[in-house]
Amino acid sequence: MKKNFGLNLPINSVSFGQVSIGILKEIFRRKLEPSLFLIGNQADLSTHSQDENFSDWIKNCINKGLKDHKRSDPVFKLWHINGSLESYSDKQILLTFYELDEPTAEEINILKNNSKVLVTSEYTKSIFNNNHVLNTDYLPLAFDKESFYVKNNSIDDRITFNVVGKLERRKHHGKIIKSWAAKYGNNKKYFLNCAIYNPFIKKEDQERIISNLLENKKFFNINFLGFMPTNQMYNDYLNSGDVIIGLSGGEGWGLPEFTSTCLGKQAIILNAHGYKGWANKDNSILVEPTGKIESYDNIFFKKGAIYNQGNIFDFDYNDFLSSCDEAIKRVESKKQNEAGLKMQNIFTFEKLTENVLSYL
Repeated sequence: MKKNFGLNLPINSVSFGQVSIGILKEIFRRKLEPSLFLIGNQADLSTHSQDENFSDWIKNCINKGLKDHKRSDPVFKLWHINGSLESYSDKQILLTFYELDEPTAEEINILKNNSKVLVTSEYTKSIFNNNHVLNTDYLPLAFDKESFYVKNNSIDDRITFNVVGKLERRKHHGKIIKSWAAKYGNNKKYFLNCAIYNPFIKKEDQERIISNLLENKKFFNINFLGFMPTNQMYNDYLNSGDVIIGLSGGEGWGLPEFTSTCLGKQAIILNAHGYKGWANKDNSILVEPTGKIESYDNIFFKKGAIYNQGNIFDFDYNDFLSSCDEAIKRVESKKQNEAGLKMQNIFTFEKLTENVLSYL
């Protein structure tokens, strides 16, 4: 690692921001002083517990970037492919989350113009390599032990299933919720708690989508939560569940599902894409994909665009429901997922940050 290096990061409440803040905190603990260039208008640390020393360090790093940074200094960037041709350095190391399987000519060119491309999925690495993006390495993500921890926060005696992630077709929320409702809906023994609020979709549109997928039926044991502004609130939510459902058709990692499993929740996980970096037969009930379908939803994935083209994995709803039955048996037998808990010490921000710094 060079003495002088830079970071180009978003500091916000979504997954990109959560990973950025975790890396920044570890660099802060190491008493390093990089240049910092923000992606976005400001540093939003509102999801985390406040630390005045850390906030002051952030400001100092931003000021250092403007005063001292040189393009010969390497820069680590965490961002989408779209927006990563731009750089503050002649040596940019890009960490990106990619979810599909058909990188476009534009995306390939952007990736090749970075000195190194880090991805959080071996599946993504193989796709990039097959498209002649050979400057690609695999980098697993980490559990945020500062923000997330085990606590007894059960809602009641019912077995609670949690569904997570921003409401999207890619994540199969509709299929998951509709299938679950058909089998367990209005059964007082089970509860489905959905934290699928999407800040990029109008609230009324989300309500309409949910109402349509449930065919305007009401279920007393299905709940939809709004935006949770702090990690403390989200930790309470994750701890309130017994089973986490992760059947997204495409993920770079699946941070909420991963975090839930690390908290000892029984996990129903699709055996595909970024999930395979951490989910296995010991810590999860694996659902095998049945094949692929197109990803396009005309909101986040538009066919023919220059970004985000390709397919997502699909699953059979009967396989999902049989996995729910297996999860219920596991919760009734032993509530905690011991193999999941062990991941807290395997995937750490100390290791992640050490890996990032090794490229600088």
